[in-house]
Amino acid sequence: ADLVHKAEALRVQLGLEALLLTRSEEGMSLFEPGQVSNVQAQAREVADVTGAGDTVIATMALMMACGLSMADAMAHANRAGGLVVAKFGTATLSYEELFA
Repeated sequence: ADLVHKAEALRVQLGLEALLLTRSEEGMSLFEPGQVSNVQAQAREVADVTGAGDTVIATMALMMACGLSMADAMAHANRAGGLVVAKFGTATLSYEELFA
């Protein structure tokens, strides 16, 4: 509950439409006015977290540009982040991998 209050206060203070928190093995939380959406991390063996945040941001942007809601985009971004951490180094992700 404390995380929810702090995240919502930060979202308001910064004047953001939404705030996405990546929470490592706890998944992701999306804070929007009046609601919080959560997605659980997908259990994966972690090889390297380099670039995982960049993958999440890029996937969120791409999915939202395609017309998905932030919550739906977050689900894809969560999957993408989970897939790239299973690879060594700064990794890429193909369409086939993301939508397999």
